[in-house]
Amino acid sequence: MILPYDLCARLQNGFRARLRQLPVPHTTQNLAILSILLRHGFISNVTRGTVNAADPNQWHDAPERHRRIWIDLKYRDELPVLSHAEVISKPSKRIQMAVPDIRRLCSGKKAQFVKPLGMGEVAVVRHGIGSGVRWLEAREALKLGLDGEVLCRMR
Repeated sequence: MILPYDLCARLQNGFRARLRQLPVPHTTQNLAILSILLRHGFISNVTRGTVNAADPNQWHDAPERHRRIWIDLKYRDELPVLSHAEVISKPSKRIQMAVPDIRRLCSGKKAQFVKPLGMGEVAVVRHGIGSGVRWLEAREALKLGLDGEVLCRMR
């Protein structure tokens, strides 16, 4: 299982290297987190592809180990739109939050040793276990009244 810190590190390194496109391993978790970033405007496009190219037609024929998600990174005035990606819940210390804790986090107050979200910052929450897992942005989870593990934050 690929952990969220791998995606956070790849995104930060890609932006620092000023890459236009970046391939990341194809997992359901990565796809869900990237769709949240796409909805919030941190990246400009997400495409399935292989190790060599962002071609959805080749993705279907490629073996599992060669499948990648290609991200088009977004810049404004030659500066990266996503400037910081940080993992909150680590394998050694899982951060589970109930709805009141997520409300505090989103309203600018500290919750369980986690700094509050700032303006334009998003946090990814994983709700559920097994095949019923959903990945949501913290404010979406708050609207739906769902608790879960706070995986990472990005600004």
